[in-house]
Amino acid sequence: MNRIGFYLSSALVALALLSSTLFVVDQRQFGVVYALGQIKEVVTEPGLHMKLPPPLQNVTYIDKRLLTLDNADTEPMLTAEKQRMVIDWYVRWRITEPSQYIRNVGLDERAGAIQLSRVVRNALQEEINKRTVKELLSLKREAIMNDVKTEVLEKVKGAKPWGIDVVDVRITRADYVDAITESVYRRMEAERKRVANELRSTGGAEGEKIRADADRQREVTVANAYRDAQKIKGEGDAEAARLYADAFGRDAQFAQFYRSLEAYKTTFSKKSDLMVVDPSSDFFKAMRSSGVSPPALVAPPAAATAPAAPARKP
Repeated sequence: MNRIGFYLSSALVALALLSSTLFVVDQRQFGVVYALGQIKEVVTEPGLHMKLPPPLQNVTYIDKRLLTLDNADTEPMLTAEKQRMVIDWYVRWRITEPSQYIRNVGLDERAGAIQLSRVVRNALQEEINKRTVKELLSLKREAIMNDVKTEVLEKVKGAKPWGIDVVDVRITRADYVDAITESVYRRMEAERKRVANELRSTGGAEGEKIRADADRQREVTVANAYRDAQKIKGEGDAEAARLYADAFGRDAQFAQFYRSLEAYKTTFSKKSDLMVVDPSSDFFKAMRSSGVSPPALVAPPAAATAPAAPARKP
């Protein structure tokens, strides 16, 4: 039994020693093998690899993926106009040379992020100091970001290279500090109101002009229509008079009779109408000539006469 236990414990120790010599490198990582505190090997290929058991050799891992560094500093920057601007930015970067990175930067990604953030902020501050607010908010922002990226690359690839690559530098927001944002908004609001009032006044003037022109055109149209109507009416009356004259000229007696009937129709339009007229007047000539007795006429009351004064004797 003691011999079996010895074999089992020996096998376990051998498995423990064997497992300590094996390590797995993920495809998203670099494997860095240390020998007594010095970098012995950098494993870039994913898979199962071997090393000496601790404490002779140890292994650490560094991320090889594309990393994003977001700005966490809200301290404002001064533009060329001495305007205080809050700039938000981010950097896309990755570790390309783990040995150089560990020697010159640090043992993990956090150390590189801290130092890279400081370098990017200094480069961005230098560029913002040369630019105006208008340039920062216009299409020239792309040029600013390219210049910052160039300065950062010169820094990380200088005399002591960091072993990293900066892929992109982007400005996500550029805004005034809170102390002057409200005043800027008020000024913008006042400017917009001024433009709106100007547009309203211009529109009102144009509206009055259009209405005045429409009224003038209406008056002209109505006057022309009235003129044409009167002209047509006059021509119609003239034609009617000509036709009447032509028709009546053919039979004067009939014309006289027709006019008398029209006069009777107009005069005796109501039963309550009352006329005081001399029966011998020519008004009833048509009735007399046709054997029709004229209507009863009412003579005006005789005026009261005063008695004659007696003649005075001489």
